[in-house]
Amino acid sequence: MQDLKINHAAVWVAVVLLTVLGFLWYGPLFGDAWMAHVGLDRATVEANPPGAGIWITNIIATIIPVYTLAWLFTRLNVTNAINGALIGLLIGFSFVFLSDMTGDMFANRPYGLSWITGGYSMLALIVTGVLLGGWRKSG
Repeated sequence: MQDLKINHAAVWVAVVLLTVLGFLWYGPLFGDAWMAHVGLDRATVEANPPGAGIWITNIIATIIPVYTLAWLFTRLNVTNAINGALIGLLIGFSFVFLSDMTGDMFANRPYGLSWITGGYSMLALIVTGVLLGGWRKSG
């Protein structure tokens, strides 16, 4: 059994990749559908651009889960991209997607919103799992 360490470079690359993925997901790919589901339109968003606080929170909310997954991978001895992807998928589906879907159903929100937000979370955790699982650091 290897003595795995957190690969900080892999964590920071994952943070950048997830930021780009989020921009694409909630922008050109599903931005219009997401805005429709949450009751926003482009004019309202452009008239009220988000402040720095939302971007700072977004970065922190990306860094912490990626480091947590990196730590978990050292404990689970994840040593390849496939296992990383599978664990990312399991976590994304069971802890994030199903929880979001249930909350959206009870809140009477559109079903499509769960697929957009939950889909992003699952894909983000799979991508992170591939990167962290495949780019290991042992000491």
